[in-house]
Amino acid sequence: MHIIHTAIGVPKISRTILSQNEETFLIGPLPSGYGVTLGNSLRRVMLSSIPGTRVTGIKIPGVTHEYTTLPGVRDSMLDILLNLKGLIVEKNDSGIEWITLSKKKGGIVTAADIKCPGGITVLNPDMYVTSLDEGFEFTVQIRIEKNVGYVGVDELTKREDDVGVLLVDANFSPVINVKYEVENARYGEMTNLDSLSITIKTNGVMSPSDVVKFSGKMLASYFDLFNEDALQVGGEFIADIRQVLEREKQEVKADLEKETYTPIEIMGLSPRTLNALVNGDILSIEQLTKCTEAKLSSIKGFGKKAMTEVRDALKGRGFKLLGDD
Repeated sequence: MHIIHTAIGVPKISRTILSQNEETFLIGPLPSGYGVTLGNSLRRVMLSSIPGTRVTGIKIPGVTHEYTTLPGVRDSMLDILLNLKGLIVEKNDSGIEWITLSKKKGGIVTAADIKCPGGITVLNPDMYVTSLDEGFEFTVQIRIEKNVGYVGVDELTKREDDVGVLLVDANFSPVINVKYEVENARYGEMTNLDSLSITIKTNGVMSPSDVVKFSGKMLASYFDLFNEDALQVGGEFIADIRQVLEREKQEVKADLEKETYTPIEIMGLSPRTLNALVNGDILSIEQLTKCTEAKLSSIKGFGKKAMTEVRDALKGRGFKLLGDD
């Protein structure tokens, strides 16, 4: 890590759950410029290299092209193919496998009508496939494949021997969207630091937290190629993350041993102010009284209103911030 972390400590990561499959991660403080460096690198990996499972083709007896219509089936083969393209499947093993959708009575045909073997789970069973008239049956073989990146129909055609398979292009990534923002951050008197906010939305096959971990490991595997012999040019300017973490642990341990620990929850602060302090690793009244106004102002989400609230709450207990008169 950058040598600056020996002074500001290891970057902290806080997590905000926006919905079941969408989360925001806040990382900071970071050296100037590192917000874009990390944010852009992680985003590119997340959108291009996370493994997922998609439909790459279907096969229906008697159907040779996507413009075919079947008696009793309300939708064209093209519409059915496009609907099945939205199928969300969790598959343990890599490679190709066939699953079967079968409906033997009239009504709405959904993904819940798909029969899956062990190790395969349909995550959106309510997805509409087609509608079937009374007295008719509908059966389709669905080819699913676990892979990474994007594969177009042209590429699928090159490797397909069965002319009866209707092909569909596939974007395998379970990541729907990734966006990041870089804001200014400060630590004490340092005002030229970065704070990286990255929001990830997935289709549910992989959680945003797992996407972050996978992407980090993917990047690390490439960067390790450049340090095969543990070569360090200008090593004195690289912070040893293990040493910084150990030093922080010892400092926290020493502080807790020589002071009482009174949780800040008892101060009756508003949820917004309390969450900001907790995300800033300020968990006790004793820690709070050792903070300066500058340190509190560097915490994301901690504004003037929160500062006034904290000062009033401390004053009511006979305390004050470090540096206050």
